[in-house]
Amino acid sequence: MTPVSVPSPRPKRPRRGSGGLTLGDVARLAGVSPITVSRALNDPDRVSPETLARVQAAVSRTGYVPNRVAGGLASNHSRLVAVIIPSLASPMFLATLQALSESLAAEGYQVMIGESGYDGTREDALLDAIIGRRPDGIVLTGVMHSTEGRRRLLASGIPVVETWDLTPTPIDMLVGFSHEQAGAGAARYLHQCGVREPAMISADDHRAGLRRQGFAEAAKAMGRGKVPVRLVHAPTTIGEGRRALASLLERHPDIDAVYCSSDLLALGALIEAKSRGLAVPGRVRIVGFGDLDFAAETDPPLTTLRVDGTAIGRQAARFLVDRIAGRPEGPRIVDLGVTLVPRASA
Repeated sequence: MTPVSVPSPRPKRPRRGSGGLTLGDVARLAGVSPITVSRALNDPDRVSPETLARVQAAVSRTGYVPNRVAGGLASNHSRLVAVIIPSLASPMFLATLQALSESLAAEGYQVMIGESGYDGTREDALLDAIIGRRPDGIVLTGVMHSTEGRRRLLASGIPVVETWDLTPTPIDMLVGFSHEQAGAGAARYLHQCGVREPAMISADDHRAGLRRQGFAEAAKAMGRGKVPVRLVHAPTTIGEGRRALASLLERHPDIDAVYCSSDLLALGALIEAKSRGLAVPGRVRIVGFGDLDFAAETDPPLTTLRVDGTAIGRQAARFLVDRIAGRPEGPRIVDLGVTLVPRASA
């Protein structure tokens, strides 16, 4: 019989990605048990200062990063908060993001950011990915969500804070303001300034649309006719503001004021007016929205509606931290309103 050659079994290869440092590696280097390393990393008050120093030295030497996913499953806390905003390109939400991140970091939480787009078409896919990772909280921009997205958020049991809008029926908690009232406030202010032929330059997203609606309804209540509007795509730019004012003046040469749905659009309108030799505010008054950093520095300084984005971020963080900690809850809806800031442009 011909002998059959049987190949030696190949050594098993580690699975892809399994070659990273483990808790056991750190424990061996520190000369302690893995459970002691876990305590030192997650609850340092439960180990002696000497042991803590040894573990920290081992972590520093190896570059070990704890598996927060596994730790989160064990403790039912991920220490992560997911934030969804329409666009990272827009400066409108920067103050809110910064205040939210700083406030949560002070409580031991980190922020991860998702971009939904102004039309919200990517929000449901983002929510699926986020909910599956079980963050400790979710912060949303606005209150317009699909029926399916709203159902998933309610079913998840994750604390949710909606921001930058107002509704009597939030998913969970809400901090924001009325966009309709913001638009109406701009219309009333321009009326008091003696404006007779107002116009609007507005982004085409939902929240800008609410401000546009509020402006038009208030203008009508004060005896104005249909207010001319030039729509632009969100996120808005300075160039779109210039082109929009040029288009409005071609079709409606008698307009004497323009309300813009963002300070960027208002800055563009201001540049276009000056390029045409139109005195601001003598020939045309210009009002923006947001009170971004540059608004007080334009020539002339920009009249605008101020949104306290910092207060929105801090309140959203407070909502989440209190809920996660099981503290007694106060009102679930906080209306911060907006403030009209009169400057030389109007």
